[in-house]
Amino acid sequence: VQLQASGGGLVQAGGSLRLSCTASGRTFDSYSTGWFRQAPGKEREFVASINWSGRNTFYADTVKGRFTISRDNAKNTVYLQMNSPKPEDTAVYSCASRLASAGFSYGLKYTAWGHGTLVTVSS
Repeated sequence: VQLQASGGGLVQAGGSLRLSCTASGRTFDSYSTGWFRQAPGKEREFVASINWSGRNTFYADTVKGRFTISRDNAKNTVYLQMNSPKPEDTAVYSCASRLASAGFSYGLKYTAWGHGTLVTVSS
């Protein structure tokens, strides 16, 4: 599966932004999908993940209650709704997937990665 993240840009703190992760090449409803981010000079970190059906999700503590992950398998797309972003959320956001047969857990190791989209949150 090939993944492409989009929707990044400049947003004011307290605003909202929706990122999209669109898949091609395989039927997306066979995959668990996660969002990750990497800020300048920092390690990549987990943000949120969703299982193949959309019924199960995980969130990093830093975004819980502000970000929402969802998916529309008919559109081969996973979304990350970012509400009330903070300047510390500024990063390149990437999505990743792995076949659902591998299970779904907080620490799942993803095998397919897409290029990221830059999100800049101004104060």
